[in-house]
Amino acid sequence: MLCSLVLLVNCKGDDSVTPEENPTKVVSTGKVEGRVFAKNGTKPIGGALVFTTDGQSNIYHTYSGADGSFSLTAPEGSTTLHIQTGDGKNFRSEVPVTIKKNETITVAATDSKLDQIAKMAYIKGSYDEIEAIISSLGYAATEITYQDLKNINTISQYDIIFLNCGSRTYAQTGTSSPSNDNNVYSNLSTFVSNGGSLYSSDWASAYLVGGNTNTASCNAPGGFINDNLLCLKDIGASGAYTGCSVSNPALATALGFNTLDIDYDMGSWEKIQNYDPTFWDVLVQKGNEPLMIRTGHYTNPSAPQTPVGTSLNNNHITICHHTASGNNITITINQNAWNAHQAHGDTMGPCSGNSSSGNIYYTTFHNHASGNIGKAGPILEYVILNL
Repeated sequence: MLCSLVLLVNCKGDDSVTPEENPTKVVSTGKVEGRVFAKNGTKPIGGALVFTTDGQSNIYHTYSGADGSFSLTAPEGSTTLHIQTGDGKNFRSEVPVTIKKNETITVAATDSKLDQIAKMAYIKGSYDEIEAIISSLGYAATEITYQDLKNINTISQYDIIFLNCGSRTYAQTGTSSPSNDNNVYSNLSTFVSNGGSLYSSDWASAYLVGGNTNTASCNAPGGFINDNLLCLKDIGASGAYTGCSVSNPALATALGFNTLDIDYDMGSWEKIQNYDPTFWDVLVQKGNEPLMIRTGHYTNPSAPQTPVGTSLNNNHITICHHTASGNNITITINQNAWNAHQAHGDTMGPCSGNSSSGNIYYTTFHNHASGNIGKAGPILEYVILNL
């Protein structure tokens, strides 16, 4: 029985210890172990995809635990160990390794740091400093202004844009009614439709669904996401939300916890009134009330096609790898390997969501660089690395 349990655990963690195309073939294997860290070398990264391939482009994979640790069984020989978060477009590392039969090798922590591929930008906020968390992880983001959002050529050079809470004041927008600035909404729609990703928190919901400095009603003018997909109102009261749940299993595993308390230290925060569950995934909630949501389903058929970010010029593509067990995974690979993956039946684009859409994360809570944000901190770190 113990042996059977060990085998089950191994198969759940890895794709297989035998080739997918020929599962009856005996393959000599070894193990590679290590820990995934952020670029600062101290923050462990949970939920990172760790995989390698054999000569026939079969994939062997596992995920890092909340402490960043991983153990992968794979065929012997010289290969490349891939470490990715999200779909691998924005954060990934490649480490050459030689796996030895019936032996375990350990990847040095200096080699298993997660590299930043994406170009990231942020709009400075009055109540939020997501850039402080980005910097603490060892990564870099460029400050841009609200006025920069009016120029698609400016924002299209980035892969990710962070929209801080309180970044739509008169001083920043130059107008008392940014809800009328359709140029900004059109550019953000084009940005996401062509693969760019957005993070928006609390009052920055106005970038998504409309409003001036914030969203005061469900029918607020402006925005690029329809009201039937998401409705918010600035009616949240200050105080603690206790017993919130991390309802997404992958997120809970990556974080190492599934419950938390969230301190809403200011009133008038944006409460989600209704949302389309076919469009949004709920990641954190209090009872039935969503507090953090994500989508990769946005599309605007009338948006012009324009190159966005670095993904189109770094010789990598994002694909859905189809495993024999049906446990499909999204990976980003060198485009030179595409023909072999296509021969396996893999498909272009991510396994879920719209193939051309970027991701949009929205959190009703945010961070304060000088304050203690508790378990919301690791959640925001996860957001950054999985956009």
